[in-house]
Amino acid sequence: MATFAEQLKNEIARIAKKELRAETKQLKLFASQQRSENAALKRRLSDLEAALKRLGKAQVKATVASPEKEAGPALRFRAGGFASLRKKLDLTAAEMAKLLNVSPQSVYHWEIGKSRPRASQLPAISAVRKMGKKDVTERLAA
Repeated sequence: MATFAEQLKNEIARIAKKELRAETKQLKLFASQQRSENAALKRRLSDLEAALKRLGKAQVKATVASPEKEAGPALRFRAGGFASLRKKLDLTAAEMAKLLNVSPQSVYHWEIGKSRPRASQLPAISAVRKMGKKDVTERLAA
């Protein structure tokens, strides 16, 4: 038969375990709530980052598009049209390059469609389109 001391010891252990279960149950519940709140915050953060990324791209597009609107009509470039312009004005690639302040290699690449002129070079090409042969020869002589 168990002694009084052993029974007391067992009873104290049982009551202590019971109280610990109640405390740990509350802690587990709290930890579970914290995990779900963390997950919700992570989802919200990723959504906000995606929205910020979209807004950044839209803002870059708006800033790129706004100078074109301020400049007036949109300037277009077509490789075949550029080559025919050079032939119409009876210019070599080097002479056309000198008019536009670019390298002759750039003119050659534009004509074959290997590359395109920068947006800053389009107004100069547009100005050459409006010139006649006499204007071009005068400009090259100067």
